[in-house]
Amino acid sequence: MKKALTRAIDATLEGTVVLSFSRVGYAVRSRLGQWGPLPRLDDRWVVITGATSGLGLCAAEALAVVGANVIVIGRNEAKTRGVCDDILSRHRGARVIPVIADTGSLDDVRQAATKIATFTDTLHALIHNAGAIAPQFTTNAEGLEVTVASQLTGPFLLTTLLTPLLVKAAPGRVLTMSSGGMYSWKFDLADMVMTAANFDGVKAYARVKRAQVVLTHEQALRHNPRDLLFASTHPGWSDTPGLAQSLPGFHRFLRRWLRTPAEGVDTLLWLVSTPTLARHDGQFFLDRRPRGEYKMPRTRATSPSQDQRSLYDWCVEQTAVSSPDVPQ
Repeated sequence: MKKALTRAIDATLEGTVVLSFSRVGYAVRSRLGQWGPLPRLDDRWVVITGATSGLGLCAAEALAVVGANVIVIGRNEAKTRGVCDDILSRHRGARVIPVIADTGSLDDVRQAATKIATFTDTLHALIHNAGAIAPQFTTNAEGLEVTVASQLTGPFLLTTLLTPLLVKAAPGRVLTMSSGGMYSWKFDLADMVMTAANFDGVKAYARVKRAQVVLTHEQALRHNPRDLLFASTHPGWSDTPGLAQSLPGFHRFLRRWLRTPAEGVDTLLWLVSTPTLARHDGQFFLDRRPRGEYKMPRTRATSPSQDQRSLYDWCVEQTAVSSPDVPQ
């Protein structure tokens, strides 16, 4: 009876969206589920991108506190090293290592992967957290719009290059922080990359966040789950500097209902170690449960499997890496 009631309350929250994504959803679900803290992760190696502020910083520190060896990838050298030094100064015995790289640069990603391999030959989790709403249209060195470059093709290449290290963890985990904003867009590879003429930073962000979820499914299909597990998640509506800067009106209007960064990254951290993930490879999570990926009929995919394959192949073309076959 209790489980049935818990499921009913959870489904009601999810149906409202506002309550689900806000601090209310987290508060209710965490109490009903009696969620435990993050377990010790001593001797495990975790790489996380975008960890110099907001959700990523909160996650990096939480991982370090429970004993993980945390490699922080950031594009700003002073800021990245400063964040690592700050965590180390407050948590004696922690191990936090800065690696300077822009995930929007394929050359930087290749150099970062090489650097990571000098620290460890086994990687337990790779967390793609880097994400921001671009204020204006900009391209990377390869001519690709930076939202897509930094949050899709760069992470795709990093995953590919680090796969040998992840497989040694048997299974390693690749976790992507998407966004609830992805619910507003129906995936279409043809218009995923916005141009200078039609660029809108918020729309570009929503499109790439949907693409991350689509890609995660295909990556899961192409790897043996005994070797490598994939999942994506979103943080609900969380109070971060990025949100305040990119969407100031939204932030002001809903500030009292926003989740704390710790509440926003709870599911991401839970996915690092939970055995539950082995039963839900490639799914999209919020508040420690897999969630539906469509809130509006107009965004529903006509052919999800075709979308996944076409996006995966496009990422292979963009990054010039070999493509593993889908296991039969």
